[in-house]
Amino acid sequence: MNCLIIGKVWPEPTSTAAGQRTYDVITALQLGCWQVHFASAAQRGEHALDLEAIGVTTHEIAVNDAAFDPWVEALAPQVVIFDRFMTEEQYGWRVAQRCPEAVRVLDTSDLHCLRLAREQVIKSGEALKLKNDIALREIAAIYRSDLTLMISEFEMEILVDEFSINESLLAYWPFSLELSEECVLYKNRKDFILIGSFLHPPNLDAVRWCKAEIWPLIRQQLPEAELHCYGSYGDRFAAELHAPKNGFYFKGRAEDALATMTLYRVNLAPLRYGAGLKGKVFDGFQTGTPTVMTPIAAEGISTNFGWAHTVAEDFANAALQLYREPEAWRIRQCEERALCQDRFNSADWLPRLAAIIQCVIGEKVQLREQNFIGKILRHHQHRSTEFMSRWIELKNK
Repeated sequence: MNCLIIGKVWPEPTSTAAGQRTYDVITALQLGCWQVHFASAAQRGEHALDLEAIGVTTHEIAVNDAAFDPWVEALAPQVVIFDRFMTEEQYGWRVAQRCPEAVRVLDTSDLHCLRLAREQVIKSGEALKLKNDIALREIAAIYRSDLTLMISEFEMEILVDEFSINESLLAYWPFSLELSEECVLYKNRKDFILIGSFLHPPNLDAVRWCKAEIWPLIRQQLPEAELHCYGSYGDRFAAELHAPKNGFYFKGRAEDALATMTLYRVNLAPLRYGAGLKGKVFDGFQTGTPTVMTPIAAEGISTNFGWAHTVAEDFANAALQLYREPEAWRIRQCEERALCQDRFNSADWLPRLAAIIQCVIGEKVQLREQNFIGKILRHHQHRSTEFMSRWIELKNK
């Protein structure tokens, strides 16, 4: 099977959860013996994954460039995966025209319209407005695609209940983990960790909230403890966040996030907005580092545990208990590991992706016939993304 992934950026699994997600997709397809191609119009960053080294053929493409059309036609992929809705907007119509038989798959990474709506609530205090301008674009991309991969069951419910998306257009495929047998013991760890890419605005908001409201409560009870904040692309915030006198240290990029996290006793995930599954929480799971979460951080993971705390004081108290009480720490570690084994085991999930897409290939004709709204959006009166791209292409000439 010949598959093309069109990336918004070149994946950086050591920098962002989105990069790890792309790496997981590649790994799952290769497990199914698929030939994977990866193309992106972005510049390759210093920390981009060496895709060629893992057997992926890479291609540099451009936005609003007619040269893409004969290139993708010659490549003739049977499956094209678009990394987030804006990539589908840019290239989906070109793929549909030149490779009409190719199954078009959208990987949302997270539901962008939900994240934006929650950010506006934090900034303005207004009621949640899911049906915003981003939703118009994102939902249209979902309808234009044959299948959309969703990382969170909660977000699938939103798409079905709030936007009336047919479940046949959606597939749940979350993060997956392979847990090691051994974890660093409680007695060999110290201090708190907070980690996340600063390219992602919810992470910066989380660090600022923690520094202003949560950490002072913890520090008051544990004056010798420290919080170490790690994050790629965060150097411009170092002066604001680094406060050694208060035990709050900005450490910059963690070259090996998992190895770094094993040094710490408690992982903090004080996210006030966001969407999807949270990479920092799964880093905690993978390293056996108990994690204190907000409801946003816990979303899509489980609702059966009292792990989520909205108020700063409750969040701080939960962190203090895990830090101070070895038995509470051990119980939480066991609960988190059992949850991962039950719901996010890589042995269960990695083999499923190729099978999920293969099913869509077999039912493609019927699925496209049923997706009438998708047909409407691909009709010439509604092809705004195509005509905007063509206009920019001519303008650039």
